[in-house]
Amino acid sequence: MSKLVIVGTVAFDAIETPFGKTDKILGGAGTFIGLAASYFNINSSIVSIVGGDFPQKYLDLLSKKKIDISGIEIVKDGKTFFWSGKYHNDMNSRDTLVTELNVLANFQPAVPTSYRNAEVVMLGNLHPSVQMSVLNQMEKKPELSILDTMNFWMDCALDELKEIIGKIDVITINDEEARQLTGEYSLVVAARKIHDMGPKYVVIKKGEHGALLFHNDNVFFAPALPLEEVFDPTGAGDTFAGGFAGYLARTGDYSFENMKTAVIYGSTLASFCVEKFGTERMQDLNDKDIYKRLEEFKNLTQFEIELS
Repeated sequence: MSKLVIVGTVAFDAIETPFGKTDKILGGAGTFIGLAASYFNINSSIVSIVGGDFPQKYLDLLSKKKIDISGIEIVKDGKTFFWSGKYHNDMNSRDTLVTELNVLANFQPAVPTSYRNAEVVMLGNLHPSVQMSVLNQMEKKPELSILDTMNFWMDCALDELKEIIGKIDVITINDEEARQLTGEYSLVVAARKIHDMGPKYVVIKKGEHGALLFHNDNVFFAPALPLEEVFDPTGAGDTFAGGFAGYLARTGDYSFENMKTAVIYGSTLASFCVEKFGTERMQDLNDKDIYKRLEEFKNLTQFEIELS
């Protein structure tokens, strides 16, 4: 069974949507990725940083999911990264109300020694130099390296971002970010340009409209499962990435055909994430829930047609 290293924020979020609002709750890219990947019963480790204000119960939650937390640095006299946002009525756009970097401002990731030979590395959305630091700590080139990023880094650290993009195997970004990174409106052309930057595989997330997987001239599309209610979209993209990475780490098969299945698993787990605030739904998810939703995905996408 492959080992999976996850680098990303472990944080506090405060969220407001048309369905309600929260005080500080558990959030962060690393948290969502880790919880999603934990359903594949793999050896995983989160590399992150929190302050002394971070509750022990949250660390215990991650440990109970069999996630190695030895790579989470605790700065006793520091405060944990905090983000607050308010979603518009369409749930596709949001306003950031507060961003407090706190201990994240001086984060120097340290991959646990026992995970420096991990086969799969999932670089969650952080400064490209932090992501590069994790890759540089690996004892050997990972069999699969996956990068998630956002438009903020394209605005303020583009050269460093392009450097790390040139060293990874898979990039996962949303459609808006793909267009900004390449200057191309067509996602097919944008994916081709990103391929030229280095990655073998390009995953473009389209939110409620699903996800696209590109590899050379091959394209695969997975729809998003239609849901009666979307309660909170926060972390859905990270949950997708965690499901995607977790499935690939469990199977050890990094072919295009298997990545298609990984995209379906990522989409399936993301569909649970949005049903409650923050990580709440991901905390009590079970195999039966996942299997039932995979069946729904299968019924949604399978059809027979005679071609003449």
